Amino acid sequence: MRFGVNILNFGTGTGPSTLLRWARYAEERGFGFAMISDHIAVTPEVAEQYEAPFYDPFTTLAWLAGRTERIELGTTVTVLPFRHPLLTARAAANIDRFSGGRLILGVGVSWSESEYRALGVDYRRRGAITDEYLDVVTRAWRHERISHHGEFVSFDDVATGPLPLRVPPVWVGGASRAALRRAVRHGDAWHPLNQRMRFYREQGLPALRRIADEEERPVPAFAPRLPLLLTDSPLEEDERLAGQGTLGQIRSDLDGLAELGATHVLFDTYRGEPSSMRPQQEDERLLETVADYALGSYGGD
Repeated sequence: MRFGVNILNFGTGTGPSTLLRWARYAEERGFGFAMISDHIAVTPEVAEQYEAPFYDPFTTLAWLAGRTERIELGTTVTVLPFRHPLLTARAAANIDRFSGGRLILGVGVSWSESEYRALGVDYRRRGAITDEYLDVVTRAWRHERISHHGEFVSFDDVATGPLPLRVPPVWVGGASRAALRRAVRHGDAWHPLNQRMRFYREQGLPALRRIADEEERPVPAFAPRLPLLLTDSPLEEDERLAGQGTLGQIRSDLDGLAELGATHVLFDTYRGEPSSMRPQQEDERLLETVADYALGSYGGD
């Protein structure tokens, strides 16, 4: 397994210095990748979880590409319906070139209806839009010119270069059946968040394999994002999310993920609401505690 760090690109106190510190910490500590989240319209609904200011993932990753050398850089996750797919494809390809072939594109549909409204995008069709846009993005990475005539976007004979150095791996977020199908049809990896180990073992991964069999496609890699929470006392196994509990419980989760075939694990120190934001040094100490076991047991870069 390779391990990564979720860069917090939002909230009071966030700025160029903190963003760069996250990336350099990940690279210097031996993590394999660092990822960054996405919101465009920070409505009151969004701000309940992700407070402004919110740094754009593409411009931030383009900058960090020139300030790092080894780690892969990615999005966790880009909300595909928020941008024209030709824009997403070109921005991603540019960053892949700037970084020397180190981009991972995590994609998803997101959850905020008010953000969709603010951007003039149909919330009810977000899954269908995402599927069509993914098709455009991945074709634009492989061909110098493409045309497309779909339900949501149409164009003819558009030059798409420069193409990426490496076609970026696509990680598909979400845990619904539609998300799993999207991961099988369009993704290189399934990238779920906020789930229990039992769900991964008994529901998520078996469903992913069934859908792959139905579609006669390869099973995508398994690359979960873990919301880290370290507690002094054990949490109830049936209630806690993977990555939360005592150090022993978190270590057990990592061992379990390895047994389930996870190729990548992204560590997320954010607790889901602005009041839970801590000084960056505290997040680094939490990561250090987990990294000592993760990188020592399963290898770093």
